[in-house]
Amino acid sequence: MPNTPPLKSKLDIAKNWLPRYTGMPIDDFGDYVLLTNFSNYVTEFADRFNCDIRGIGRPMQAATNNDGLTIVNFGIGSPNAATIMDLLSARNPDGVLFLGKCGGLKDSTEIGHFVLPTAAIRGEGTSDDYFPPEVPALPSFKLHKFVSDKIVEKHMEYRTGVVYTTNRRVWEHDKKFRGKLKRMTALAIDMETATVFIVGHHNQIARGALLLVSDVPTTPDGVKTEASDRTVTENYAKMHLQIGIEAMTQIGTRGEPIKHFTY
Repeated sequence: MPNTPPLKSKLDIAKNWLPRYTGMPIDDFGDYVLLTNFSNYVTEFADRFNCDIRGIGRPMQAATNNDGLTIVNFGIGSPNAATIMDLLSARNPDGVLFLGKCGGLKDSTEIGHFVLPTAAIRGEGTSDDYFPPEVPALPSFKLHKFVSDKIVEKHMEYRTGVVYTTNRRVWEHDKKFRGKLKRMTALAIDMETATVFIVGHHNQIARGALLLVSDVPTTPDGVKTEASDRTVTENYAKMHLQIGIEAMTQIGTRGEPIKHFTY
């Protein structure tokens, strides 16, 4: 076996594991990063900018364009969200934006709307390993402010509010859980946002999330299916990705500077 120095610190581990998970050397990661759950977002990104997709056959796939913007498909779920936000500490990017899908929980949140969360309820459990339950899961305001400006420029519908993040996937049949969601008064539900926010806070990485409403799971016939998800992807995914690309490409030169504070 090669004589590899022991990985003693978190930074040592992150520097070793980020290329191992993504197939991309740390120096090839850009200053700004888009995160997603969807391989087609990475493919669309790579086709648009004629850049290579790294990490085929590895847990995560990534690509970086000539503008220094990287996109990573980290998979699905809270633990994977924590993993990529920890591993990105090896690169310490200036900003990270999660492009995910969510289920709408309000009458005002329709399929195809964008959600820019003001906060996320930590129902997923993973974030408890980073901060006590009293610590709210929040985005970086200045990053979200710039993303909001980009959405408005395109005259697109979007909502702001609190998202409930859960580690549970098949819950739509559970009346008790649905009742809990109603009492929470959350705008939408997903599986990653709170974790991205909390682990980003822990690692002092500016972070945000732009979610696309892909289903309305608490309504009759509103549970996502393969066919319905395909329709959402065909109609809205390109705009979702486009807003993310424009926001994270331009924020470095046009956005308000983001400062990090250590507590």
